[in-house]
Amino acid sequence: MAKSSNIKEEAAIKKLISRMPNSVANSFTEDQLLHLKIALGARKWGKHKIDIRGTFPFPFVRSKIYYVFLIGKNHRELSRNEKAVSAFTFTLLSSIFILFCILLGLLILYLIKSALGINLFENFSLGIWSWFKSVFR
Repeated sequence: MAKSSNIKEEAAIKKLISRMPNSVANSFTEDQLLHLKIALGARKWGKHKIDIRGTFPFPFVRSKIYYVFLIGKNHRELSRNEKAVSAFTFTLLSSIFILFCILLGLLILYLIKSALGINLFENFSLGIWSWFKSVFR
């Protein structure tokens, strides 16, 4: 964690210190103030790339419903369950992508084989070459 040499000059820290008696405010070290700033939410990464907030009336109810839609980089530490779900999702999506690439490669090889007139088994065809020729006629 990078330490700022003028942490006491930052707006969030000034506001925090202004609410304390001078004897308490002057007793904090720079490291303590930095950790207080982070713990209280005055952080650099609080901004999001997409931050949509609003309210809308709900029929037959006097109060309004609010919504928040945020997209940004996740800077917090993931829990054990979140790490497990993330690893499973990554593995699943990677496997699907690899399977798709393999099947596409096999299809391309089959079409090249058929275009060259090579028959691996006599009197047997998957029908892919006939379908491919009929689509592109």
